[in-house]
Amino acid sequence: MDTISCRAMLCTFSSHLWPVDSYDVTVEEDLGEIQLIKIEKRKYWYQDDWYLKYITVKTPVGDYLEFPCYRWITDEKEIVLRDGRAKLPRDDKTQILKQHRRKELESRQKMYRWKEWHPGFPLSIDAHSHSELPRDIQFDNEKGIDFILNYTKAMENLYVNRFMHMFQSSWSDFADFERIFVRISNTISEYVMQHWKEDFMFGYQFLNGCNPVLIRRCTEIPKKLPVTMDMVECSLERNLTLEEEVKQGNIFIVDYELLDGVDANKTDPCTIQYLAAPICLLYKNLEKKIVPIAIQLGQKPGPDNPIFLPSDATYDWLLAKIWVRSSDFHMHQTVTHLLRTHLVSEVFSIAMFRQLPAVHPLFKLLVPHMRFTIAINTKAREQLICECGLFDKANATGGGGHVQMVQKAMKDLTYSSLCFPEEIKAKGMDSKEDIPYYYYRDDGIKVWEAIKSFAEDVIHIYYGSDEVVCEDVELQAFVKDIYVYGMRGVKASGFPKTIRTRETLAEYLTVIIFTTSAQHAAVNFGQYDWCSWIPNAPPTMRRPPPTEKGTVTIEQIVESLPDRGRSCWHLGAVWALSQFQDKELFLGMYPDEHFVEKPVKEAMAKFRKNLDEIVSTITERNKNKKLPYYYLSPDRIPNSVAV
Repeated sequence: MDTISCRAMLCTFSSHLWPVDSYDVTVEEDLGEIQLIKIEKRKYWYQDDWYLKYITVKTPVGDYLEFPCYRWITDEKEIVLRDGRAKLPRDDKTQILKQHRRKELESRQKMYRWKEWHPGFPLSIDAHSHSELPRDIQFDNEKGIDFILNYTKAMENLYVNRFMHMFQSSWSDFADFERIFVRISNTISEYVMQHWKEDFMFGYQFLNGCNPVLIRRCTEIPKKLPVTMDMVECSLERNLTLEEEVKQGNIFIVDYELLDGVDANKTDPCTIQYLAAPICLLYKNLEKKIVPIAIQLGQKPGPDNPIFLPSDATYDWLLAKIWVRSSDFHMHQTVTHLLRTHLVSEVFSIAMFRQLPAVHPLFKLLVPHMRFTIAINTKAREQLICECGLFDKANATGGGGHVQMVQKAMKDLTYSSLCFPEEIKAKGMDSKEDIPYYYYRDDGIKVWEAIKSFAEDVIHIYYGSDEVVCEDVELQAFVKDIYVYGMRGVKASGFPKTIRTRETLAEYLTVIIFTTSAQHAAVNFGQYDWCSWIPNAPPTMRRPPPTEKGTVTIEQIVESLPDRGRSCWHLGAVWALSQFQDKELFLGMYPDEHFVEKPVKEAMAKFRKNLDEIVSTITERNKNKKLPYYYLSPDRIPNSVAV
């Protein structure tokens, strides 16, 4: 008689404990190779969901087999598991394994359905609320992602609730904003408060602030920005003409054209809100620092759309910069953050669950980077960016403007723009010698290369040749799903319909992992640092952009800035959005052992070593810096988009 011992790692839904139960199963004949294990659960009168991490089987000859699960067993269900060795479709020879693979995908495709939330958007999950999602991708505690609860709690923690009864009243002056500003010693936010008026601080944020993705080298002054040499001569330091400075690569531009024609928030009839679509020209001075030299607040030149300059009256120039900062906030929130990390990552997640079975090596590789992404996006659609949601309370792009922005921004959502080194080069921002203080670029390249090296190592373990890549029907279905449903089948997006080489696959996987981890971290977790000082990132403006020079007063600026109530909602939002999840898992941390093979575990160890070296480099660089840059330090990059 042979004895097979099974050990299952289970945890209850209610207690969150992880007791280990051991079961002995006795059989009278040799079972041979164990291909599948079936777990059945019977339903009782009370909720008794179980989370099964894995099952370990000890065979009569003393071998151990791991059967990973990492799924919830709910109601009266059964789960059939394969052992932990990753297999491509071509590796399955028996009919029972092929059938198991096919049934798993058929079941998942019924649960993970595509749905259009708004015309022109990437498709999202077909669920109206978080509670409708498959149990396996829900948050353990729904209260933890309740935006209303979190924002209210944040405002209590920041002691700003006392201003809410004066919701629509203006602040008195800039010093009045300090009354709601929470000072945490040695933070970037306090430094911003002290230096936000300075041209250096304004320019620096285009490189290393919350939205370091819009600045590009200017190769030609656009006709819609009729800047002359006479206007900017006093700002240039090299005794060159403006055209010569452009040729030498010293002029940069940020254009908010996408905001042109977007409707401002009209949800509150008592407060008229305004948007602008500025163009900002910047200059690399002799210290190689980026500073603004010209700002036009609209896209069409004319007498009522003046070009503001550093040589103008103090308040003229300051208000022009405030308008740019407000426009930058809208681009950051809706395009850089929502579309290009959250919505894109959800596309990757849905396609993965629909087309890659749990036994597939790419599922095992990608699943840690999809953790809670569909859940956080569903909750956002439920409470935050829905009609009459929290987004409407403080933002000038609320009430539908953010929807228009995403629809317009889809034309620029290309595959190459998600390839970090390629996008940096396309913007002319790749030279460390020319632009030495672009830490977002420097750290991003390091993390990109570490991820790509890891992806290549895993690919070469399972794909012996390019031919094997071509033959992987599940991989090809995954790629096709992303192209057809995520990018809406738009050829101009540049997203591949198929992948035919290991090299292309490595880049594709790097795009996915980098976007869901590093890119999101870079543009999310600095929100409190850079946006908590309201004048530096106004979420709305209550007076229209100035149409002439020499008329701006301090009173006009304060009246343009958000009122007390909207300031409080904004502060609560940027605080809540900047916090890590409880028990956050950072890049390189894979506590769920989906992979059991030694070569992959060695690849993971190498990946962690590379990441540790990047952390050390960044830590050393940041020593004694008044403005440290740490958003792309791997120990601060969560594995997935989960907040």
